[in-house]
Amino acid sequence: MITRERIVQSFLDLVAIDSPSGDEDAIAAELEHRLRRLGLQVAQDPAGNVLARLEGTGDAVLLSAHMDTVEPGRGIKPRWDGPDIIRSDGTTILGADDKAGCAVILEVLHSLIEDGGPHRPIEVALSRGEEVGLVGAVKMDYSRITARVALVIDSGGPPSSIQGQAPYHYTCDIEVHGRSAHAGLEPEKGIPAITIAAEIVAGLPQGRLDPETTGNVGVIRGGLVRNAVPDHCLIQAEFRSMVEEKAETLARGVHRHLEAVRQRYSGARIEARLGLAYPGYRLEPGDPAVELLYPVLRSLGFEPNPHPVGGGTDGNVFRGRGISAVVIGRGGYDQHTRDEYLVIPEMLDCARVVEAVARSGAG
Repeated sequence: MITRERIVQSFLDLVAIDSPSGDEDAIAAELEHRLRRLGLQVAQDPAGNVLARLEGTGDAVLLSAHMDTVEPGRGIKPRWDGPDIIRSDGTTILGADDKAGCAVILEVLHSLIEDGGPHRPIEVALSRGEEVGLVGAVKMDYSRITARVALVIDSGGPPSSIQGQAPYHYTCDIEVHGRSAHAGLEPEKGIPAITIAAEIVAGLPQGRLDPETTGNVGVIRGGLVRNAVPDHCLIQAEFRSMVEEKAETLARGVHRHLEAVRQRYSGARIEARLGLAYPGYRLEPGDPAVELLYPVLRSLGFEPNPHPVGGGTDGNVFRGRGISAVVIGRGGYDQHTRDEYLVIPEMLDCARVVEAVARSGAG
């Protein structure tokens, strides 16, 4: 059975291991060790994701969470706030995003193995680099995954809180190559990369464009000293829309804008890498993940609450790979902030739902 003491201890053990994006080796080794100790077949793929399998009967289900956290995420000191809430001490995030998801998966596996009885084959995917562009999921070795349905345990709120719609996400990296010159002696010999970049930025989609669409310029970096015409500038931008056609329209508009700037500054070189980082989706009736999860939720007294979420998860990538994924809540709130907290009863509810899914349809 799902055990409160064990799942809470697993969570506390995991948040004690620093794992900001790019620094996941220690947490990956710990999770690999715990999964192997439970008797699963475990390996890290070439991208460093931890993949595992527990044999069962019927159709496999993939359980997914990510190992990395955002900064500030080093030296986390969890604090109890009453009997049911865990917070950080306020100097860092807590790391419930997504170590609560990892703890849920470990607890479900413990319970399935201890209690015995039939369950589906369970495949586990614990990814790296989710917080910096779903890197682990993009590079995952999908030859090791047979499941066509996945539960991604990586949303806020209770397990009935479901990401029912997620955006199409484009990224755009632009480099402007100009020509340097002394700013006081011969500025006319230079081609100012930052000035050109500023014109580019002014024409990029930014902010809330409509209820379904956003754009942002997150990085602009160039120049070395104040008295030299800068010969290089980097721009990193993104835009998202719940509607594929709107995202594609924005992409075409960015291409046209860049071409117009190129024509005005023929002496500069403007390089752009613009593409779909991951596809969006909308959960519809008849979707395999909906057909699997919703009856289980209702049988346990929860009413599914699908709603749109502006951020992407590994579930976006899985769907692009033909795996019907659904993202559910695991009790965390205020993620990516120093105010992040975890509601223990909701994490326990999540584990119970996931275990019930694992047992449903098993021969």
